[in-house]
Amino acid sequence: MSDEGVRHAVRTRWGSPAVAPGPRRTVDLDPAEALRLLAGVSLGRIVFTRHALPAIRPVNHVVVAGDVIIHTHEAAALTEQVERVGAQGIVVAYEADVIDADTHLGWSVVVTGYCRLITDPRDTARYRELVRPWADQRTDVLVRLHPDLVSGIRLTGPS
Repeated sequence: MSDEGVRHAVRTRWGSPAVAPGPRRTVDLDPAEALRLLAGVSLGRIVFTRHALPAIRPVNHVVVAGDVIIHTHEAAALTEQVERVGAQGIVVAYEADVIDADTHLGWSVVVTGYCRLITDPRDTARYRELVRPWADQRTDVLVRLHPDLVSGIRLTGPS
């Protein structure tokens, strides 16, 4: 099928063009802007190592004082890895984005740092109120990602 045929099929199925005209530019975000954008969404993807291979899981989060707080459950692969190493934590990457499917404009943010269990009872009570999981699974473990690296890009239209 030609490119025009694909675009026509997409327009027919979803009622709008698949791609807005013109190339996209990427603009680097400063760390403060990247964290502000991350704080404006509640779903992202955490990347960690499991059995010496990368593992990726969608999770809910909230940003508090520059840290990413994630609510997970006791049997989760992420929880197992964090508990295994103890207080030193594990190195993870966390990514979230908002990109419009029609225009391909938006942003993407990645934070990298150590992820550790939150064990202080006051903190766990406070964060349980802030992080609302989307899944109907019992989430009883909280972890904190303190970013050492924060990066992001904004996808903009032609200049």
